Amino acid sequence: MTSRANIMRRFDPKEYARNVLGEPLQACSEKPLTGFYRDGCCNTGPDDLGVHAVCMQATPEFLEFSRARGNDLTTPVPEFGFPGLKPGDRWCLCAARWKEALDAGVAPPLVLTASHEATLEYMTLAELKKHAIDLS
Repeated sequence: MTSRANIMRRFDPKEYARNVLGEPLQACSEKPLTGFYRDGCCNTGPDDLGVHAVCMQATPEFLEFSRARGNDLTTPVPEFGFPGLKPGDRWCLCAARWKEALDAGVAPPLVLTASHEATLEYMTLAELKKHAIDLS
């Protein structure tokens, strides 16, 4: 008989994670290595209280906005494996922060195929599509 613990050990969230389009979640960035789990993907789970689900591409305006809100994303924090971001870098951003930036008119572009479906709990797909850089 298979125990629940053995089943959970075999569960790979990347295998089941879906993006905002309902498709398999794609990687966001490996340089810099992003994601709450530092796996390159915007995977989220119960231990990710910030819901780092939006794969955004940093802009100068957004980086300044975030710094002004008390979250300086440009300064490296090596002890947490954070290299600091520069414009053009892709990063898994908290869904609530992206929504806050959207409401302030400085939402950075995002990658729909690499943004976790949990993002849709914070904003609509229509709002996301207006800022997407990967529309086909």
